[in-house]
Amino acid sequence: MPSRFVCLALTAVVLLSAATGDPVVVPVPPGWPAPRYDQARNPLTTAGIALGRRLFYEPLLSRDSTVSCSNCHLSFTAFTHVDHALSHGIADRIGIRNAPALMNLAWSSSFMWDGAVNHLDMQALAPISNHAEMDFDVAGVVERLGNQEKYRKMFEAAFGSDIITGERLLKAVAQFELTLVSANSRYDRVTYGKDTFTMQEKNGYELFKKHCNSCHTEPLFTSCQFENNGLKPDTTLNDRGRAGITGNPADEMKFRVPTLRNIEISYPYMHDGRFKRLKDVLNHYTSGIKDSPTLSPLLKDSIKMDSNEKTDLIAFLLTLTDRDFLFNPDFRPQRDSTN
Repeated sequence: MPSRFVCLALTAVVLLSAATGDPVVVPVPPGWPAPRYDQARNPLTTAGIALGRRLFYEPLLSRDSTVSCSNCHLSFTAFTHVDHALSHGIADRIGIRNAPALMNLAWSSSFMWDGAVNHLDMQALAPISNHAEMDFDVAGVVERLGNQEKYRKMFEAAFGSDIITGERLLKAVAQFELTLVSANSRYDRVTYGKDTFTMQEKNGYELFKKHCNSCHTEPLFTSCQFENNGLKPDTTLNDRGRAGITGNPADEMKFRVPTLRNIEISYPYMHDGRFKRLKDVLNHYTSGIKDSPTLSPLLKDSIKMDSNEKTDLIAFLLTLTDRDFLFNPDFRPQRDSTN
């Protein structure tokens, strides 16, 4: 069982599996809602998670075998990238969006900045097939993996036979991603009564509840909804957000509200990575919001904070950093003699 699950006092749901491999206890932190992911349709096992972890770091998933999921989703930066604003793919291609941080995915029912994917089991299809990212197809990935004995053995351990299919590939990746639970920050320890805020952090928390909690709702620190947060449209990227999927003008410039957990180290911020510092983000919300017909009603009235209040709010946001999550060895690339 991954060590991360041992260090948290969690309500457990044991999932039984017909596949080989021990069933895994899925962590549900105290006070959290029930996960939205239907775990009965893809029961987690130690073998399935190990396979998904291997695939997450496998460059064979890309057309030229140079890019893996981890290239844009680094474990020690909350499973995003911090060295550039937009995602990078094969052949130095540049995407149109910043890679979202990956955590607490069992509580989400839509994925990607625009909600283009509505099920975690299908999410990996998007980067695999995207021209600017992996530029490949699942059939090609399945053929490549089938040529490697180590993968045939791992699929047999996870699913009861060595037959490699696209469905099994995607479910294995989802199993690993479902283990990416972040719920042991200082904020959480304060919530559990095991720590206390400083006066500055406490002031920042009150400001957060007043100005931010409606969209970045506790305990997930996201509402999982799509909002137009008043960003000036980038005329180069011409990204319409949710409207690009629905075709509905009412969704223009609406993007999925990101979680604020581990926000300290998941910069740059916004869907296009335009802000490098939390200070820049707060300045946007206090003096940079662009009005439009689809602007979130929650932002119609300007947010007023002085420099001291912004400092206090940032101090609170730093308490959302979960170092156990960031440096969990169970989330890193797996090393063994078969590599």
